[in-house]
Amino acid sequence: MTRLTSAAMLAAGLLAGAGSAYWYFHATVGEHAAPGEMAMSADAGKSAERKVLYYRNPMGLPDTSPVPKKDSMGMDYIPVYADEDADDGTVSISPGKVQRSGVRTARAEKRVVSRDVRSAGTVEHDESLLTIVTVRSDGYIEDLFVDKTGQEVTKGEPLFRFYSSQIQLAQADLLVALRAQGRGRRDLDGAIQKMRNLGVPQSRIDEVQQTKENPRTLDWPSPTTGDVTSKSAINGQFVEAGEELFRIADHTRMWVIAEVAEADIGDIAVGTPVTVTLRAFPNEPIEAEVGFIYPEMRKLETRTIPVRIVLPNEDGRIRPGMYADVVFHPGEKTGPVTAVPTSAVIDSGTRKTVLIAKGDGKFEPRAVKLGRRGDGYVEVLDGVADGDEVVTSATFLIDSESNLKAALRNLEPQEAGQ
Repeated sequence: MTRLTSAAMLAAGLLAGAGSAYWYFHATVGEHAAPGEMAMSADAGKSAERKVLYYRNPMGLPDTSPVPKKDSMGMDYIPVYADEDADDGTVSISPGKVQRSGVRTARAEKRVVSRDVRSAGTVEHDESLLTIVTVRSDGYIEDLFVDKTGQEVTKGEPLFRFYSSQIQLAQADLLVALRAQGRGRRDLDGAIQKMRNLGVPQSRIDEVQQTKENPRTLDWPSPTTGDVTSKSAINGQFVEAGEELFRIADHTRMWVIAEVAEADIGDIAVGTPVTVTLRAFPNEPIEAEVGFIYPEMRKLETRTIPVRIVLPNEDGRIRPGMYADVVFHPGEKTGPVTAVPTSAVIDSGTRKTVLIAKGDGKFEPRAVKLGRRGDGYVEVLDGVADGDEVVTSATFLIDSESNLKAALRNLEPQEAGQ
């Protein structure tokens, strides 16, 4: 038995993973289907046309022979021809083996690689349509017209009746300025501005100028149309300047805040098309687009990034707190890219490779840089050009053949020197 050198022992390690796969490859395609005598006579016939470099162990073991032989199980050693042992980085396989092993190819071409991103969302108020009702002077609420949370109000509708000594004093100043209007416009303008500074609505200012009276109380109007989401005003309450009394939300437009996983946020941008399906209305999906991506991640809670989607709500059916299922469609925004089927990629964990079919049974392993995935395809950023034929099936068998030949080339010169 030939003693293995240190190089042979290293090659044995390389062959450990590829050997069994390579034996399976040849067993599958019928490499050993013929009897020993027929295989050896075929090798002799081929040798007239193709030069045999050596014969290797059919089980992938680090053992070669310069002449035909059998292993301990009676299997013929496999000839390695000179044209199969090219050192140009390609793998050569006979056309018959290619056909029997089920090798299939596909052309790398431009296509839209769409991978929908799914997430869950919650309906929230549109923050730009929230209004807080407050007063700019101390006073008393003498009567409360809107006394329930959730009550709908319209712009100009009175919310409460308010008494303020500061507002009464400002009204008196306005009356004095009106009586002295002949002496100059400056005093009148200053009195009007003082009332505006106290938040007195223009309708009350006009009323005082027309009636020349000083009303004791003021019916405070709603500054907007919407629903009362918060109420802290109570009938008879003393309020201080700046104290929040009501919070009113305009629900004609709503926000959906979707929580997108950290690994998916790179595919989403402002303007990305999105389909929102409210669980309250599962048969009525709404087509929209991403309006805003928040700058901070929810680090401790979910490791997600909030994404805002704006929905119209003229009929008022969408309510805060509703759950929504959100599907982002990033591929529709990016356009066609060079892509290959995902089955064409050989991922070793440290590098990604595809096999380029060169014709006549030759295959070139080529390292690639990949992008987004979707619909059974993967974007190729570097390593493959449009029109290249890539292997999509039997890639594992061809890769095993390549690894085995590389190991035997490293082993054979060492054994020849023994």
